Amino acid sequence: MDEDLLHAALGGDRAAFDALTGPHRHELHVHCYRMLGSVQDAEDAVQDTLLSAWLGLPGFEGRSSLRTWLYRIATNRCLNLLRAGRRRPAEATPPVARPTALGEVSWLEPYPDSLLDGLPADTPGPEALYESREAITLAFTRALQLLPPSQRAALLLRDVLGYPGRGGRRPPRHHGRLPQRVAQTRPRRPVRRPPTVDPIDADPELLERFVTAFTSGAVDDLVALMTDDVWVRMPPLAFEYRGPAAAASFFAPMSGHRRTIERMVPTAANGQPAWGEYVRDPRRPGCTWWGCWWSGPAAGG
Repeated sequence: MDEDLLHAALGGDRAAFDALTGPHRHELHVHCYRMLGSVQDAEDAVQDTLLSAWLGLPGFEGRSSLRTWLYRIATNRCLNLLRAGRRRPAEATPPVARPTALGEVSWLEPYPDSLLDGLPADTPGPEALYESREAITLAFTRALQLLPPSQRAALLLRDVLGYPGRGGRRPPRHHGRLPQRVAQTRPRRPVRRPPTVDPIDADPELLERFVTAFTSGAVDDLVALMTDDVWVRMPPLAFEYRGPAAAASFFAPMSGHRRTIERMVPTAANGQPAWGEYVRDPRRPGCTWWGCWWSGPAAGG
């Protein structure tokens, strides 16, 4: 930490404060996303964190690093949002097809891979069990949302970021202590850099066939591209469709919506292939972003 910048910030220099905290802003955003499951809520939490840090800077005694202090503030802001029930389960009638289940996670947004580009490679602590990019996968993030907020925070701080637990002890390097539903998301072999999938480079023919089948309404062709354990979800709605038959029943009645699709733009989210869906805007010329489809373990539409 730059002591000169800290001294200037303590004297009221906001530019010095921004220079001190700027290098940590991106990783704080990822941390808040893991806690909240929402990109916009994560942005709000980071803004609130930095404001609180600026107002509370005179109380920073340097007993821990500035980064640790910021993470502590950010975690508390996220816990406050979760306790307040910032995100409410969306109320909606089921689609035409009857869902096979109602999901436990009431809100989860995709995290654009473009926002991961500036994430420091050495973000995790030396005893972290999860690499930062690995811990942004959709399966891991979804599993986190099933934990109570305090347990979610503890797991992220200790096992993802490598911060000491109570009593100053770092977590042991084994998975038995992790909640089973989270431990199951970890690959069997350690991965230094979990693959961030570029939908253009990763099997483009298969991805093109998927988009073509979806936009043309060829439900049989679409389902033929899916695995037997296909799982279609529509966050923030709770409806889930598991298995090829259920997936077919979900996609079949969507012909009316498909006619409004102007284009599907390939992108990537949570390290997985994704598409931004744009529909014709009846109120003005051009297209409007309607939603995002992304695929992978425990993903869906």
